[in-house]
Amino acid sequence: MSAYEIREAVSEEDRQAAFAVRREVFVVEQGVPEEIEYDTLDATAVHVLAVRAADGTALGTGRLLYGPDAAGRTGGEDGVGALGRLAVTRAARGLGVGGALVRAIEEAARARGLKAVDLHAQTHALGFYERLGYEAYGPEFPDAGIPHLAMRRTL
Repeated sequence: MSAYEIREAVSEEDRQAAFAVRREVFVVEQGVPEEIEYDTLDATAVHVLAVRAADGTALGTGRLLYGPDAAGRTGGEDGVGALGRLAVTRAARGLGVGGALVRAIEEAARARGLKAVDLHAQTHALGFYERLGYEAYGPEFPDAGIPHLAMRRTL
């Protein structure tokens, strides 16, 4: 049995746990302004949550945008979703949580008929995403003052 489980965050409790992980990682650790961390797309995104199996402690999260909501991240290409807000707590890093979250988001994308997933990766995380089958494209760009590259994986 795994030390953690991944599920879609559909209950309000799960969604709040996902938002708390994002706050811990992006706002507190990385200094992203809180007012830009949360957006209107959170209301329609598919959120996934990793929790410790033993006690339900939130370990990580990510979200999938699809349809019109994904257009700003995918160039409007039909059938492409956008993976984003992937965050794993410091205590859970190195346990495979991040990779499991990416795969869960890809499964959510497949279930919605998508053919590919794009993401905007912090440049220090390129190797992580490349190991999961993502390929970088386009020029480097800043997001919240952090260098990023666009990446895509065909499902």
